[in-house]
Amino acid sequence: MIAVGSLLLLVLVILLVARVATVALMATGLPFEVARFQARTMLTGVGYTTNESESVVTHPLRRRIAMILMLVGNVGLVSIVATTMLSFATSANSGQVLTRLGVTLGGLGAIFLLTRTTFFERRVTRFITRVFRNFTDLELRDFHHLMQLSFDYAVTELQVRPEDWLAEKTLADLELPDEGVLVLAVQRADGGFIGAPRGGTVVHRYDTLVLYGRSEVLADLDMRPATPFGDDAHARAVAEAQAAEIDDEDETTAEA
Repeated sequence: MIAVGSLLLLVLVILLVARVATVALMATGLPFEVARFQARTMLTGVGYTTNESESVVTHPLRRRIAMILMLVGNVGLVSIVATTMLSFATSANSGQVLTRLGVTLGGLGAIFLLTRTTFFERRVTRFITRVFRNFTDLELRDFHHLMQLSFDYAVTELQVRPEDWLAEKTLADLELPDEGVLVLAVQRADGGFIGAPRGGTVVHRYDTLVLYGRSEVLADLDMRPATPFGDDAHARAVAEAQAAEIDDEDETTAEA
């Protein structure tokens, strides 16, 4: 039964490691769901070729966390297999095998239910977060939550093509905030970078803009041509943004 207890303890430790890795990945700016998925993917050695995975590989700190998780996952898998074999190989008869199997399944079920409880989620995450804040220089922020990206808002990159409405205009001329769109940064085609650009910044062809706003507005902006139709689309977007703002204010007043 000592081997069965060791197996259950090992499983619990691996789950805690996954939780620690999730919080660490959140500290680098990943949203909770993405961080949890990537942590479990790395820990189990299951590979998925997605944009999220690329964002982990191209980030130095996330890549370091990934390497640690892959190492821990491989060691943990070997340990679980070895402990499981030891747990049942030493059984003297079929009765002991069934008993140990029942204890193992019951223990795994109990661990699963424990880790799914709100108490475990909040307390463990809060404890890990406190440890990170006290003993590391990681700034723990869930930018996905802070920027309300789950409520039809998005942060996206938009490459400016020569025929785009955005090309060769200043940010002041574009008046994107009137549409509810903020320009967070400009990546120049020649490698230059402008963070938090001001109104006098000119958007050149082949620049890449980092934008924040409603998903549908960003999609429309990406397709807007440098013709009178583009100006009309801008005017419509401004009117819709103003109407939406008025509706939001009315809802807030009604709730108050």
